[in-house]
Amino acid sequence: MPEMSTLPVLLAWSGGKDAAWALHVLRLGGEVEVVGLLSTVTREYGRASMQGVHRDVLQAQARAAGLPLLEAPIPARCDNAVYDAAMADALQQAQARWPGLRTAAFGDLLLADIRQYRQRQLADVGWDLLTPLFGRDTAPLARQMQAGGLRANLCCVDTQQLDARLAGHAFDEALLRELPADVDPCGENGEFHTCVWDGPMFAAPLALQQGDTVLRDDRFAYVDFSLAASRDGLAD
Repeated sequence: MPEMSTLPVLLAWSGGKDAAWALHVLRLGGEVEVVGLLSTVTREYGRASMQGVHRDVLQAQARAAGLPLLEAPIPARCDNAVYDAAMADALQQAQARWPGLRTAAFGDLLLADIRQYRQRQLADVGWDLLTPLFGRDTAPLARQMQAGGLRANLCCVDTQQLDARLAGHAFDEALLRELPADVDPCGENGEFHTCVWDGPMFAAPLALQQGDTVLRDDRFAYVDFSLAASRDGLAD
């Protein structure tokens, strides 16, 4: 394996806009090399643990980004101890694959307690944390993403914070205009999650089709996005 001239980084990958934009920002900066993506995927459903994005969509996103995708399998009902153990095992596997890799990046924006948790979690296994988007004003950031070519749709909506009819809506200017004043423009407080299908971090857009919307736990409206009938999920 050739020696890396820049700092190798493993990027946590949910399939959503923040992770995708973090990849774009890290690549533009040129100070690190994102060598792979890491997704926590539920054993029971084969989906990203928060966004609910299908494994095959995650894999198609990784192909479009030109990066390998690693998985940390977790149960659908997962406490912090189980999550930490799964992440520690996945990080160990990543380090075996890329010797010298000891930095993980996340697309966190504002929540200091989450960032501190990740720092402790990584420090326990000898890793460092990188959060390239942390502290940015989310209103201009959302519009920067859109102007920069990022294309995504809402795949999960917390119906206690946002109208369920917005599930599946494009992450666009029309959405931002419709959000209530107390809802973060990037959904940083869990108001919504997204599934990215195009952007400057991808070599080609994904061909996705929107399926049913399902209400879970009497609260969260999930939209099922799947790959259109093509060989690799990429648009022609």
